[in-house]
Amino acid sequence: MKLRPLRWLRQPSAKQSTAQKEELQVVRDHMIKDMQKRFGDTPVKILLLGTAESGKTTIFKQMRILHINGFTDDERRDRIPEIYQNIHDSIHQLVLQMGLLGLDFGSCTSERSADYILSLPGGAPEYMNEEYCDHVMTLWNDVGIRACYDRSNEFPLLDSAKYFLDNFVRISDCEYIPSTEDILHSRKITTGISQITFRVPVPKSLGGGEQEFRMYDVGGQRDQRNKWIQVFEGIQAVLFLVSCSEFDQNLREDPNQNRLEEALKLFRRVWQNRFLASAGLIVFINKYDIMERKIRAGKHIVDYFPEYEEFCKRPQQDNCFDECDWTKMFIKQKLVDITQEPFKRHSRNNSDLITSERECYYHFTVATDTRCIREVFSDVQKMILSENMSGTGLF
Repeated sequence: MKLRPLRWLRQPSAKQSTAQKEELQVVRDHMIKDMQKRFGDTPVKILLLGTAESGKTTIFKQMRILHINGFTDDERRDRIPEIYQNIHDSIHQLVLQMGLLGLDFGSCTSERSADYILSLPGGAPEYMNEEYCDHVMTLWNDVGIRACYDRSNEFPLLDSAKYFLDNFVRISDCEYIPSTEDILHSRKITTGISQITFRVPVPKSLGGGEQEFRMYDVGGQRDQRNKWIQVFEGIQAVLFLVSCSEFDQNLREDPNQNRLEEALKLFRRVWQNRFLASAGLIVFINKYDIMERKIRAGKHIVDYFPEYEEFCKRPQQDNCFDECDWTKMFIKQKLVDITQEPFKRHSRNNSDLITSERECYYHFTVATDTRCIREVFSDVQKMILSENMSGTGLF
């Protein structure tokens, strides 16, 4: 499926009489309703792909917030163990890395708190008791731990570590119920295949009514990708997520592989996959808020991608005013270049180098920002529905 931006209905010619125009409008209205009924009965299938921790599951959660009335209080409470575990994993990892990075704690009290955290089992406590909370707060306020956090690109650490530790006092309250933002920041490794079904209003220009969408989320770790093919059949659009903030990080499963490089390699495989050749492809260049914070803190993509320096010598790009803008455009261009590469299409008799005629659409996103995702997904939805009806000749 070749996605196209939403186009307006063709208007009757000015040369036609009023009666002819009215008659044509009635015919067009009936055709639109008939086509919308036919397509509305068929779910639109969307597949979320990307590397681990790129934000796929967060987009999945956003669909629930935007289209299925979010989470009940009971469902929010069910997320508490997951959030507690995120906090425990974060502070444990920071303490563990202090010695490996040769950093010192700021006080003897912090050292005792570190010993306490390391003495605990891997699982988070079921309840945030006073002793545990005091030790976590002591450590998070320690200058050595903060210095360790500033170097967190050198070891695996949740993107949400700072968010949860900054909000630890609120989260550790005995009456705590996770907020929507807490749920969006929480992280749990995705294994297997998850599906969510929801209905969205169809614009009047496309006939009105509602359309059913089915979105599939799959694990992004290397050992999970062999399961992806199970949901390729019937997919109409792929949302591929790239975390642009990971230019200075390496994979959890392979400490020698840059995460952004891995994402680009995976995108190439998805773009050239023959089972997805008929699906529209939309890229969410995600986590640009974290990328901007890193750049302001002194991190530079050129230290990991030397070709960035040559890229910046190009004529001034539109809307490129600082290093953050140039970095975003550099990553986008990397993706664009991949879509323009020739690739092999194997047939029974030969193997030819061809170039795909598909278009790929790009959006810069912050998956935890509901307003951002609402606007972006609205555009995506219109593109898909417009394509569904483009064969009628009405668009």
